[in-house]
Amino acid sequence: MSTVIDPTTRRVPKLGGFNTTVLRIELRRMLRNKRTLIFTLVFPAGLFLAFGGQKEWNESVGNGNVAAYIMVSMALYGAAVTAASGGASVALERAVGWSRQLRLTPVHPAVHIIVKALIALVLGALAIAVVNVVGIAQGKPDMPVHIWIECALLTLVCTLVFAALGVFVGYVVPGENAMQVLGPGLALFSFLGNVFIPLDEGSAVYKVAEFTPMFGVAEVSRWPLTGDLGWVAVVNAVAWLAIFVAGAAWRMSKDTARV
Repeated sequence: MSTVIDPTTRRVPKLGGFNTTVLRIELRRMLRNKRTLIFTLVFPAGLFLAFGGQKEWNESVGNGNVAAYIMVSMALYGAAVTAASGGASVALERAVGWSRQLRLTPVHPAVHIIVKALIALVLGALAIAVVNVVGIAQGKPDMPVHIWIECALLTLVCTLVFAALGVFVGYVVPGENAMQVLGPGLALFSFLGNVFIPLDEGSAVYKVAEFTPMFGVAEVSRWPLTGDLGWVAVVNAVAWLAIFVAGAAWRMSKDTARV
């Protein structure tokens, strides 16, 4: 006996509609954006080189030296900016009505978020790779190969926090204003989050830093190098990831109009 399917029923495809074709098209579109390429390939490496040349770079830090410490920090910042920009592209999609069109398809809304997260990871990986290649070419960072790899992988995982932040801001701030908010915001968080300038433990600024989104991920990213990771940093990283993911999901569920 054949089953009669109601034509008005909205059938969700397998895996919620996720497919590699959409992922490939999205990635190609992002890499064609000149601003994205600058953030991904030029900005992180330039920032790392801007901190170069100091004699103090050869001083010992944990399982490496100061140069390695700065390289990991700059790779994190570069990956955070690129991942956030990838997530924030949803703001432009909302501006042209693309997000509303997606709601008319059987694709599950979560798939759109997953695609954005994967794109952000790819962009973050490129930024991390560029900074590390520049570090190798420069020859100043000094740490064991396995520590080098572990720091890079942890930094990549930590970029998920900023991918979620980018999507969240993209659903809150209209159009191109999203990156105008994220750019200065991430720079400020980096200054306050013990990324650009090492902070003295016990100081008032350090106490503030422990609550910023950059603090936890910076400590986690540098953990293999420093050999020191407190529970406060882990809780910080997990908490901010949960906050940004929840915020992105909430705003996406409320987003129905073209802006």
